[in-house]
Amino acid sequence: MAEYKDRDLSGKKVAILATDGFEQSELMEPLDALEESGAEVSIVAPKGGSIRGWDEKQWGESLEVDIDLNSASADDFDALVLPGGVMSPDKLRIDRRATEFAKQFVESGKPVGAICHGPWTLINAGCVSGRRMTSYKSLEVDLINAGAHWVDEEVVVDNGLVTSREPRDLPAFIDKLKEEISEGQHQRRTVSESSMGRTTI
Repeated sequence: MAEYKDRDLSGKKVAILATDGFEQSELMEPLDALEESGAEVSIVAPKGGSIRGWDEKQWGESLEVDIDLNSASADDFDALVLPGGVMSPDKLRIDRRATEFAKQFVESGKPVGAICHGPWTLINAGCVSGRRMTSYKSLEVDLINAGAHWVDEEVVVDNGLVTSREPRDLPAFIDKLKEEISEGQHQRRTVSESSMGRTTI
């Protein structure tokens, strides 16, 4: 695993929202790095039991689910991570429980990290308008059509929202994610005000 900057995240609780078909490196590397920094990380999924990763071109490892999405509350966490892969985000973005869960983090100003296809869930949650973001290249038009300002950079930070393009950006993504989590809650930003480019406290 890559070396990341030291940050003490003791006492911080982070949710990783995923389901079957998550890109394995984009979940496991943030998970390991956050736990090594002292954070308590929970895997949240639309079902109990386990979810299985996708490792580039084949099925990867299975991971035990800590919290069923039906029982999850954003109030219990300090930050949210949305791994990529195609299958997992595609399932989550049409699951109202998942989009509402993500929306609660954005509106409360809690840090959110989304990599690769992870922003799909934020698009369907109505949380990207007016935000500066990046993603996997194929999501560029999706994000622009949803009102985001898309840029081609390895990591982009916008008021607690951290986005990256693909697995090779993980070192930069994880460093910025840890930095935002250590800073804590940012300005609250409701979806309706986000679409008009305003923030509220």
